[in-house]
Amino acid sequence: MNETDVVIIGAGHNGLTCAAYLARAGLRVKVVERRKVVGGAAVTQEFHPDFRNSVAAYTVSLLNPKVISDLGLAAHGLSIVERRAQNFLPAPDGRYLLTGEGRTHASVARLSTRDAAAIEGFSRELEAIADVLRQFVLRAPPNLVDAFGAGAIREAFNALGTANILRQLSLEEKRALLDLFTRSAGEMLDERFENDLVKALFGFDAIVGNYASPYAAGSAYVMLHHAFGEVNGKKGVWGHAIGGMGAITQALARAAREHGADIVTDAGVREVIVERGCAAGIILDNGTMLRAKYVAANVNPRLLYTRLVPETALPPPFLARIKNWHCGSGTFRINVALSALPSFTALPGDGDHLTAGIILGPSLGYMDRAYQDAREHGWSRAPVVEVLIPSTLDDTLAPKGAHVASLFCQHVAPRLPDGQSWDDHREEVADLMIATVDAYAPGFAANVVGRQILSPLDLEREFGLIGGDIFHGALTLNQLFSARPMLGHADYRGPLKGLYHCGAGAHPGGGVTGAPGHNAARVILADHRALFAGR
Repeated sequence: MNETDVVIIGAGHNGLTCAAYLARAGLRVKVVERRKVVGGAAVTQEFHPDFRNSVAAYTVSLLNPKVISDLGLAAHGLSIVERRAQNFLPAPDGRYLLTGEGRTHASVARLSTRDAAAIEGFSRELEAIADVLRQFVLRAPPNLVDAFGAGAIREAFNALGTANILRQLSLEEKRALLDLFTRSAGEMLDERFENDLVKALFGFDAIVGNYASPYAAGSAYVMLHHAFGEVNGKKGVWGHAIGGMGAITQALARAAREHGADIVTDAGVREVIVERGCAAGIILDNGTMLRAKYVAANVNPRLLYTRLVPETALPPPFLARIKNWHCGSGTFRINVALSALPSFTALPGDGDHLTAGIILGPSLGYMDRAYQDAREHGWSRAPVVEVLIPSTLDDTLAPKGAHVASLFCQHVAPRLPDGQSWDDHREEVADLMIATVDAYAPGFAANVVGRQILSPLDLEREFGLIGGDIFHGALTLNQLFSARPMLGHADYRGPLKGLYHCGAGAHPGGGVTGAPGHNAARVILADHRALFAGR
């Protein structure tokens, strides 16, 4: 009989995290995945003979340490190494900025003594705020409810707990937090720093995966969101999972299966079964019906409610609002196989800078123009590109002497103007992105022996990322915290009883964190215990 306690739609990292926690607690769990492999966007794939790379998600920092520890991911094969340098920003005029432990101050000082004096204080301020906000990552935000009752009492205590956490911030830090939630990163950085590369260092984090100018209101929060991470106990550090991002999801799948979860691939979902106003299971694309007490969705909320849940089962105001859930990252992904390492004009030859996130976007003005150009033209003709060469840290990805690189490129329009299709322009835009890197590292293009291209349309078709949105919904103020995915549903519970959100469309949002999966599992378990306690 096709019946279980919990069915989870989507075997991305959050779905697998949710499954592992629920199975560990003793529930019968089945995960169904449309693709032929588990992992969602966090997968490693051979894209050219003997060359493997992380296909979509491409770097590690935000994966929550509690998830790693609770689920024993190291014992399941996960090994994360730090970059030997954190970020490398070359400029067209030959100057550069290289950051990392023991590097940042001296590198900034070569560009600006004023900025060298200011950067430590700014970084400390961001870290102090991030330290407090990390306490919100693994807890549901306060949820607004209509009527007084047990739910209202629960949320009142939740709001009180939230206020107590925020009390840890000084008054000046609270003012800075308000700025970070409401202002643009560009304005804040222009006030603090004078050098373009120093501003670009922080400004890139404000636009990565965010189809917006660094001067857009709210972009400062996206900058803060990327400050939450840590690697191997070191806060604010970025790293690489040996074997690529697929090593994370393979470890999560092993943990889930160890506790008894059943994970089925090549099993797309056609519809969520709704009976008497409750989610009661799913119907697969092949017609198979799977009944469950609880349905947890690890997909974009707009996809869930406009394609999988019958419209007639949803409250009309909810449906109208979720149809306008804003998606689109402005992202174009390329993986390249290289016959040799690139050599950058600003810092020639091999070195630790090639293990860093290499940011080709030398000023906030450049980033702003990239966005404006994409809005008008469909893609920026002078794009922002982050290059990562994970094979400098992981020799399992490429043949000896050869390398792989990830290119995370912005800005491109999630939907092209005038009815054009990304299928007709993907090769042209990929050539442009590679040429952009070649301008900073002559010979790069000639060393490309293979490539894998993912336009926003490819990301949507392959991974269900609507408009190529890597966050399952923009990280804007109206789609954050208690409003993610909507006021009244920030507690991981959908508008139908028994339906839950366990993906990045729920708090705390995007990135390879595992936090939404962890939090949703806790809510499902609480509801399960309450149900059986009342019997």
